[in-house]
Amino acid sequence: MGEVYSNPLAQRAHGPALLRFAAPSMIMMLFMGLYTITDTFFVARFVHTDALSAINIVCPVINLIVGLGTMLAAGGSAIVAAKVGQGKVREARQDFTLIILVGLLTGLAITALGLLFLEEIVWGLGASERLFPYCRDYLTIQLVFAVGNIMQVLYQTLFVTAGKPTLGLILSVLAGVANIAFDGFFLVFLQMGIKGAALGTGIGSMIPTLMGTVFFFTGRSELHFCRPRLDAAVLWKSCSNGASELVSQLSTAVTTFLFNASMMKLLGEDGVAAVTVMIYAQFLLTALTIGFSMGVAPVISYHYGSGDEKQLRSIVYLCFRCILVVSLFVFLLSFFGGETIAGLFAKENAAVFAITEEGFSIVSFGFLFSGCNIFASACLTALSKGKASAAISFLRTFGWIAVLLLTLPKVFQVMGVWLAIPLAELLTLGVTVPVVRCTITR
Repeated sequence: MGEVYSNPLAQRAHGPALLRFAAPSMIMMLFMGLYTITDTFFVARFVHTDALSAINIVCPVINLIVGLGTMLAAGGSAIVAAKVGQGKVREARQDFTLIILVGLLTGLAITALGLLFLEEIVWGLGASERLFPYCRDYLTIQLVFAVGNIMQVLYQTLFVTAGKPTLGLILSVLAGVANIAFDGFFLVFLQMGIKGAALGTGIGSMIPTLMGTVFFFTGRSELHFCRPRLDAAVLWKSCSNGASELVSQLSTAVTTFLFNASMMKLLGEDGVAAVTVMIYAQFLLTALTIGFSMGVAPVISYHYGSGDEKQLRSIVYLCFRCILVVSLFVFLLSFFGGETIAGLFAKENAAVFAITEEGFSIVSFGFLFSGCNIFASACLTALSKGKASAAISFLRTFGWIAVLLLTLPKVFQVMGVWLAIPLAELLTLGVTVPVVRCTITR
């Protein structure tokens, strides 16, 4: 008799049960946010605010790497979870293995191409003569660890799909702790500068990558590695269904470029440094929303695959209520704690501190609307509505922001740059609500 597995996704998710299932992913993303923002903290305090600006200049490349990994993770997870819900476990394992292999090959390709055209990329992203050395050093090491970055994102999502969210949480915590420890060692003790920050992040990403690979080789969960089947349809569906996540990251890359260009023109390198603090703080402050969305997405996919429409609607509406509570909490934290956050990174630079503090007083209002937009996009992906999900991600991270960044600063100067963020979220919400309502009530 074969092994019998019980997938926690099959339980009826309601109230506290759903929150308990999502909690590991929420905590995991919070730790990811903390150790991601650690780079900016150590760089700001132990290198220079110019180095902080350099991180944001090359950030679009990091967005591309994370976007490709998230696309495969979100789109592939929806396919795998749905097949498990339909009882097609063998096919789910084959698809799972194929997606991991594609992620590995994608990371290797990015490393090779990125290092080959490194200088062209850095100049193309708008680095000034003053920032170029910092940009080059940081990006070189990030490219070397591109495989680890992609595989980390894949495993974090697929651990949840495999019914092992707690294990994913543990590995993420280990990665975060390692990143913080290595940042301190490389930057403070060895005084390696911005190279140390990049190296600490890269080594941290390899912990969940290596341990996740070992785990899925052991066959201790319903999902594990097997001989893959080269199925172009599965890859296409994974990429198209997860396209919203890639669109989101690519859009973020372009808008980061626009933010940098606007601030460089208005305030120079200090303005870019302030934008860097804001972007990384945003990632940390939306970590709970992103983590919740990641945690419940496999549950939504499972019930979608099993055909339990009543339970599916109940789960989605409950999730939106949870998101509203989280969004209010994040807004209050950002609005009243903006000065403290700005001081953590720019206390030694009065100009950067003043710019960042003003930014928080405006950008904070965007958190009231961003939570629903983020969850809606993840929910639609889980329901295999990739186009609708991509549309929402495109509007909130690029469409509206690009238009607003190209117009508002001409009238309101620096305030116009900050206003673009909350206005883009509000305008997107006007599209999100009817799209989700229409999808769920069909």
